[in-house]
Amino acid sequence: MDHNITFRDIKKSNYSSIYHLIYQNEKLSKQEIANQLHLSLPTVTQNLVRLEKEKLIEKNGQFESSVGRRATAYALCPQARVSIGVEIQRNTICISAVDLLGVVFHKTNLSLTYANEESYFKQVSQAVQAFISSLMIEQEQVLGVGFAIQALTSADGQNITYGKILNCTGLHISVFSQHLDYPCRFFHDAKCAATTELWIRKDIDDAVYLSIGTHLGGAIIINGQIYMGNEGHSGTVEHMTIDPRGSLCYCGKTGCMETLCSVSALLKEDESLEFFFQQLRSGIPSYMERWNVFLDHLALSINNIHLVINREFILGGHISPYLTEHDIQLLHEKVYERTAFPSNEPFIYISRSSENGVSNGAAITFIQSFLNEI
Repeated sequence: MDHNITFRDIKKSNYSSIYHLIYQNEKLSKQEIANQLHLSLPTVTQNLVRLEKEKLIEKNGQFESSVGRRATAYALCPQARVSIGVEIQRNTICISAVDLLGVVFHKTNLSLTYANEESYFKQVSQAVQAFISSLMIEQEQVLGVGFAIQALTSADGQNITYGKILNCTGLHISVFSQHLDYPCRFFHDAKCAATTELWIRKDIDDAVYLSIGTHLGGAIIINGQIYMGNEGHSGTVEHMTIDPRGSLCYCGKTGCMETLCSVSALLKEDESLEFFFQQLRSGIPSYMERWNVFLDHLALSINNIHLVINREFILGGHISPYLTEHDIQLLHEKVYERTAFPSNEPFIYISRSSENGVSNGAAITFIQSFLNEI
């Protein structure tokens, strides 16, 4: 036995184990906890009292019993701690409140046009504070506020290192945190969407996540973690050159995957995704042709990435709710026509996370830290 482990460590470990066990099960009795963790009943009781006092768990009914007294059921309080996710886009912000199970229990959307100005940062901060106030919770229950933005961020989430879409390179988190009394961090929006996907699907080990929204974003998942690389831009497949003579990208180069495989590349000015897919599903030839060209570009890009990373691909972002199994089948066929290694094994899947996957993912990181530290 390691003699460096103190009595305090053991107590902390018991407390943590009991909390995590209740977290993973809907309800448990004292005896079940003792049995599963091989702990004495007095130890379990002591920790349950403490967890209950801290409002992390609660007594929740009783278990049916054929003999004697019915055992009290202990359950998690999902909203004992909450985390706030804010997705910042050019003309809107989406704010979500997420509980300890990663579930969004309240959200709101506001129309607000991005500007690198104190008045904008203040307005967003006030909207976030008003949103938190409406939740009727104590300040110490809020683990943090994550700001998801169409930009690359420093590893500690304090700075924007590359923000050409909103022209916000160099922005520091203090523009928001000076108005908000909670830990605040920036997150790259595509990485947030991938974080939500990882949370929902516990079975992902390695994958390439493509977030196809107004702009394109990517994330590489290795061993269930998002791989950032040396300078934090691993997975930014949107700037892979697909056609050197192609259209100009916002990064200043030509023919990036962004210019061919983003929603902006698919839609015409003032056209909505909903309208496009209504026309497409009604079988209107010009829309079917545009979709076919879009899938050609996407297949070419996916094949290039797949040759480097031979893992499954997940398609998320604003386009994902509109995708059908038939689209995915077509995409596979187009990849197999082009690739040196055709196979019949599907490897492209539609994201399972909801439309607010980005704001949700910005909040989840604080939840993960809390669960790791308790």
